[in-house]
Amino acid sequence: MKTEFTADQLDQPPIAEANEILRACVHCGFCLSSCPTYALTGDELDSPRGRIYLIKNMLEGGGPPDADTVHHIDRCLSCMSCLTACPSGVDYMHLVDTARGHIQTHHRRSIVDRLMRWLMATILPRPGVFRAALIMAKPAQMFRGILPNTVGRLTEFAPNKIPPSGSLVGIHRPDGPPVKRIAMLAGCVQSVLGGGINEATIRLLTRHGCEVIVAPDAGCCGALVQHMGHENSARSQARANIQAWSSIDGGVDAVVVTASGCGTTVKDYGHMFADDPDMAQAAASIAAIAKDVTEIMAELGLGVAVPLPDVSVAYHDACSLQHGQGIRAEPRALLEQAGFEVSDIAEGQFCCGSAGTYNLLQPEMADALGARKVGHVDATGAHVVASGNLGCMIQMARFTERPMVHTVELLDWATGGPKPTALEIPRAGVS
Repeated sequence: MKTEFTADQLDQPPIAEANEILRACVHCGFCLSSCPTYALTGDELDSPRGRIYLIKNMLEGGGPPDADTVHHIDRCLSCMSCLTACPSGVDYMHLVDTARGHIQTHHRRSIVDRLMRWLMATILPRPGVFRAALIMAKPAQMFRGILPNTVGRLTEFAPNKIPPSGSLVGIHRPDGPPVKRIAMLAGCVQSVLGGGINEATIRLLTRHGCEVIVAPDAGCCGALVQHMGHENSARSQARANIQAWSSIDGGVDAVVVTASGCGTTVKDYGHMFADDPDMAQAAASIAAIAKDVTEIMAELGLGVAVPLPDVSVAYHDACSLQHGQGIRAEPRALLEQAGFEVSDIAEGQFCCGSAGTYNLLQPEMADALGARKVGHVDATGAHVVASGNLGCMIQMARFTERPMVHTVELLDWATGGPKPTALEIPRAGVS
């Protein structure tokens, strides 16, 4: 693709990088069939190729983007399916992040949109604040009819029962000498809504000889605010994690992440700080040892599984795991080793519509994708749905009665841990 940036523009590192990414695109269109939003709308401006043209024109022109450009870039899921499909290696992930940063700086959103984004950026990365907000959200549902649609949407995602709070900060030791020392990211939303996932991860890893450290100063990975264009906030959150993990006495062999959206971001810390002389080396070092929990378990080996009831599993590939990290084989192989019958889901390359905050900011598109995904899930007839990302689990649970579990919960159960809570609760309409 031909670009026409000025010399002054190319002196700016984000624009220089965007220029290289844009010039790699050969307009082939392979990305169109891989794009969930294009599949829904048939509008090429809702495809990666169309958005690339919009981003090119926006960045070359500088200044405030037009409303149509913002609309179509906002509708991008950042699912990264186009990265897998692209034969030219176009780095769309970083290009769209640059575009969102430009929009955040140069575009004035409506007051309701600004309020919604401020609420999410303020509440979701802070577990204590998030828990308090969930408690208040249930009574707020009574006023759903008079709240702005986008704000009222927030109350819909509040669970009927909020899991009890509890800190996992500290060192969790195995019974014998550790074979690995691992730092675990507890996460922000997951530490509130999916604490059982973190507990299962610790049990599974310590059972397999790992010493697991949950650092007190590690928090949100930065993905949530980064994908809304808040680049400085994302870097601040990432910097805190890098410093927390780098300062662990004796160092660690790996940083394990069980929310795949977070894992994709942590693995990208080296890129995020590449131009920061004070942080570049530490960021690259942390990114190099960041691992999804299934990568670590594939290295360790699952060992002998305990006898379990026959349970069939529909495995959902989270976009951030399959497209962002290139991980597809490990979770399936581990689940099969554990004795589960594993089924693939049709259109597995497509997003479920969760995509971080997407299902809050783009409700119509997200709901269409969620219903489409769950139609394929239910067609498998599986007893349970497993995924490597809590956001996907929450999104799909809105459209089916089938229980949702994290992959690590099944692996923990199969190697001696408790039965996942979701399997203990009867769900109507599931065969």
